Amino acid sequence: MRILAIERAVRGVQAASFTPELAASEARRAWELWQAGTIRELYFRADESSAVLMLECKDAGAAWKALSSLPLVAAGLIEFEVLPLRAYPGFGRLFADGQPGSPAASSERG
Repeated sequence: MRILAIERAVRGVQAASFTPELAASEARRAWELWQAGTIRELYFRADESSAVLMLECKDAGAAWKALSSLPLVAAGLIEFEVLPLRAYPGFGRLFADGQPGSPAASSERG
């Protein structure tokens, strides 16, 4: 299952809490999750300094477990909104019988 995880700031956390050592540990753990295939994509937002991750996990619970293993999360400095995703089903409407572009409509034209 694909999971979108969006970092959210934790109120009251001071910038000084983000030490270089903690940042290095965070990057190391993110690399391990990337290598394991749990993190599929990893970005920083262009409009603010927060992470957006695409995870591949069995379910949202497994995503929470993986995210909780990140040092910044474990230290209570950041948190994530976790959004389980499913494939968009709407393309099926394009191929319903009689609809333009559907196999049935194409074969009727000759």
